Amino acid sequence: MSPRHPQLPADGPQSEQIGRFEARRRKKSVSRDREIAGIAARQKGLISLEQLRVIGISKDAACRRVAAGRLFRVHEGVFAVGQPRLSSYGRRLAAVLACGPGAVLSHRSAAALWGLRENKHASIDVTAPNRRGRIPKGIDAPRDGALTPADRTELHGIPCTSVPRTLLDFAAVAPIWELRKAVSEAEVLRILDHGAVRRLIKRSRGRRGVARLRMVMDEIHPQMKRTRSEMEIRFLRMCEQAGLPRPEVNVTLYPGGRRTMPDFLWRVAGLIVETDSRRYHDTDSAFQSDREREQRLQLASWRVSRCTWEQIEREPRRLAETIRSLLTQPNLRRRASKRTNRTL
Repeated sequence: MSPRHPQLPADGPQSEQIGRFEARRRKKSVSRDREIAGIAARQKGLISLEQLRVIGISKDAACRRVAAGRLFRVHEGVFAVGQPRLSSYGRRLAAVLACGPGAVLSHRSAAALWGLRENKHASIDVTAPNRRGRIPKGIDAPRDGALTPADRTELHGIPCTSVPRTLLDFAAVAPIWELRKAVSEAEVLRILDHGAVRRLIKRSRGRRGVARLRMVMDEIHPQMKRTRSEMEIRFLRMCEQAGLPRPEVNVTLYPGGRRTMPDFLWRVAGLIVETDSRRYHDTDSAFQSDREREQRLQLASWRVSRCTWEQIEREPRRLAETIRSLLTQPNLRRRASKRTNRTL
């Protein structure tokens, strides 16, 4: 007589269900591994914790993969897939990913990425509008909400600042000679858009680096490539053609006990004319020193007038007539000297 309820074999339906569950889990794991590999292939071998979460891998699961040697932590929330070694591009992208959404490579690092300078800075520069928490080690990441869509681009798969914005940021942290070299290199590489740089300068007034970048851009402008000696030659030629007395050039004076060398001086008339070119005078430091020198000269009773290269080149007759009128005005230094002699 057979039992009413036959005993199920040890490997019956229950173990079969477990087997199907394990098969589904393995299949799902393989699918996730493929997704991770696909993302890493597009991102220099990297994946972020946010991207892992999107495909269903929690932080704890990511940590288990790290422990198993399938992921390698590069920064907090950023992992290398399969092997820990990264290329220079990979290290830059890892820094950008570590600084959160909207972050871009910038300053010296972006200049190196564009080929405008050597990649010799130890830390990586990232502009991170939405960064939270501590800055990861080896990264310089200022928060800057002033980035516009025009300031952002992507190069070699790495989000970075555009060439104009890169030059502006670079101008704020690099010496002037290195900025000149970077601008020159951008011209050689045919990636320098003069109009875009000028527009950026115009809308970035007050930002650090603007005056430096404007000065360098003015130097490479066709009208700004003339030397100081050329300006002096043209000015003296203008005086000669207009029948003006020949001025003394670069005479050493000591107003207020400090040495200065004005461009052109008419001693009898007590008149000094300074020729201002953007190349030499359109910086914050030059603006300050020019005003201080002019004040010292005026306190010593010199009359100081300024003219520009554009006036010398385009309006020589009008400028000559202005100087002629100034030369006919009373000599303040002579009056001051007479008053001193009378008091003695």
